[in-house]
Amino acid sequence: MESHVLSKNNSSTWFMFGRDPGKSADIIDTNQYMVRTKKSAFLMDPGGIELFSTMFAMILRYAPADEIHHIFASHQDPDIISSLGLWDQAVPDAKLYSPWLWESFIKHFGMKNMEYVGIPDQGMTVNVDGLPLELIPAHYLHSAGNFNVYDPAHKVLMSGDIGAALEEPCAPIFVDDFDEHIPKMRAFHQRWMPSNQAKLRWVERVRSLDIEFLCPQHGRIFKGENVKRFIDWFEQLQVGVTQN
Repeated sequence: MESHVLSKNNSSTWFMFGRDPGKSADIIDTNQYMVRTKKSAFLMDPGGIELFSTMFAMILRYAPADEIHHIFASHQDPDIISSLGLWDQAVPDAKLYSPWLWESFIKHFGMKNMEYVGIPDQGMTVNVDGLPLELIPAHYLHSAGNFNVYDPAHKVLMSGDIGAALEEPCAPIFVDDFDEHIPKMRAFHQRWMPSNQAKLRWVERVRSLDIEFLCPQHGRIFKGENVKRFIDWFEQLQVGVTQN
């Protein structure tokens, strides 16, 4: 597994973890993200149970366990959060921020220690050692209860499955040729995003944000002008369709 610094200032740093060439071929490759401040860490969608030992070792390079105060679970899918029961043992005093809708489902992963903070449908802001992180609604994209994380200081939007592409783990970190990248995204978004109405609400919401990095859970990160290109492309895409 690789780690990359996406953005850094005097008080905080954004990390991306992923690109695991050793994963089983039948396991989806995922991107994990963390914001590290001087005294705290906010870990987002920490991955499947099969990744836990590798992820925990990677995280400890940048933050001691007792400073991982916040974990975020965007929705209920096992590829991104089935490791939560092990994180619950490793950092029992952390708070887990996740949609209120999925609390009784997510606790099936073995949650016994961490405090569950149910995110209201309208979203909320989490203060991480003085850094405000906005939990932005992204309902039905693709989960009925789903959120993104926006950091206005670093201009980063962790977009979950929005922007995802299915590629090999050796793929580059950033999208370079947007047009070439479209075939890797189209079928995923058409099948897994069920609502054009929800899509347009999300587009309207995020267009008002200043975004330099749009960071999905799978595939490459959009940077600079490619952020706008993705939002424009997604706005026009008809979703909730199959190839049959």
